[in-house]
Formats: sequence, C-alpha cells, structure tokens
Amino acid sequence: MAISGSLLLLSLAVFVFTSCRADPDPLQDFCVADFQAGITIDGFPCKPASSVVSDDFFFGGLANAGNTNNMFGSNITAGNVQSFPGLNTLGLSINRGDFAPGGVNPLHSHPRASEIVVVLKGELLVGFISTTNVFYSKVLKAGESFIIPRGLVHFQYNTGKDKAVAITAVDSQLPGVVVAPLTLFGSKPAIPIDVLTKIFQVDASVIQLLMSKFGQATSPYN
Repeated sequence: MAISGSLLLLSLAVFVFTSCRADPDPLQDFCVADFQAGITIDGFPCKPASSVVSDDFFFGGLANAGNTNNMFGSNITAGNVQSFPGLNTLGLSINRGDFAPGGVNPLHSHPRASEIVVVLKGELLVGFISTTNVFYSKVLKAGESFIIPRGLVHFQYNTGKDKAVAITAVDSQLPGVVVAPLTLFGSKPAIPIDVLTKIFQVDASVIQLLMSKFGQATSPYN
C-alpha cells in the first residue's frame, strides 16, 4: 500500500508539474495586439474587445509584389504580428517572397520558428544546413514545398530565368530573422576585424571589403 501510495503521489506531482508547464487553454476568442501598450513577454497586450474591428484580422500585403531592386535581388514581405495584429498569441505568421532571376534570400535563420516554403511561380532552390553540417536542398517548382526546421540556417535562390514567387508560413507570430552577411559584416558596432580574420582565415582587406558591401546594406525583409 505504501508503494502504491507513493506511486500515486508521484503521478499526481508529474501531472501537476506538466500541467503548469503546458500552454493554458485560451480564455477568450482572440487577443488583438495593442501596440500602444508596448511589448510584454511572449507577445503584446490585448486591445479591449470593444475596440477590435474586422481590419485587425486582415492583411493585404501578400497581394503586392515586393521590390527586388537590391543587392540580393529579393524581397520578403512579412505578414507577422507587427503588420497583422490579429495574429497576436496565435503562434503563426505568413510571408511573401519575390525573387528576380538569380535573386537570393541570403543565408539566415529564424530563432523562434520552423518554416514551410511553398512556391507559387517559377522555381527556387531551397536549402538548409543541420547542426551536423549536412546540407539538405531541393529545387521547387510551382505547387511544391519544403520544410525548414526551427533555428537552422537556410536560403532560397531563384534558379530559373523568370521571376519566382513563394509563400512561407512559420509557427511564430514574430519569428525573428538573423541575416548572416548583415549580421557578420554590418553589425553596429562592428565585430572587430581581428576576430573575423581569425574566424574566416583571410586577410583583413577581405573583411574590410565585405564590411564596405554589407555595412550599409538593407535586409530583404520589410
């Protein structure tokens, strides 16, 4: 009986612990972001339901082609909570990617989300690198898709002769994006050149050239 009682108490403790750690069930239909209140942990505060309107749940940005006239030849229109307040607390967002021929969404990662890429037009080489340094990739055509696991470095590159368009969906309302060349060579303040020359095993002149290219560059994400 003592053993059975101990097992019962242990089971109860595990149940209580895991229940406390689990996401709670929603206590409301929605939580439209109130940007005036400022950012809080894990999202924005909710607008009063009395001030919520239909447009809070609408985002038309994906209907418009992005400007690919930049050094990467790509443009990512982000439909995250900052432009789509009805996404707040829902754990998802959606983007549109436009790619000129030869355009690339450079090596980057999303620290808070996995991503699925769906090509609508043209063709894209999509790939990611695992933590064991294995490269996984696929050339996608219209209607085909590819998954990018959370946090892994990845890219999309237009291998076709025509413009390419893709939709990407992620499981975060604000997934974050770390664009590798801008992070490494365009940070403010800059990473010390001695550090970068040691990491990449190149002369300082090479690092200075890269800094001159990426120091003033803008992200393809808007």
